[in-house]
Amino acid sequence: MLLAVVEGSAVTTTKHPSMKGWKVLVVQPLDLAGAADGDPLLAIDSLGAGHGDKILISNDGKGARELVGNENSPVRWTVIGIVD
Repeated sequence: MLLAVVEGSAVTTTKHPSMKGWKVLVVQPLDLAGAADGDPLLAIDSLGAGHGDKILISNDGKGARELVGNENSPVRWTVIGIVD
């Protein structure tokens, strides 16, 4: 689980069938001081996070695949919370 900030959303012309209907966000992981930590990531979102929101993301691939309902999905990162 990591703290991150939403940088924007990703728009694709083609994507894996398991990702149909899912909002895909570009998120920047943050360190404890709130500075960027590493490269931006793509995460699926079912909570309605928007640009600039601080969020919690999980890299539990098995949980992500269960969430989208496809054991062969390439989804790795999911938004699991929005920080108040």
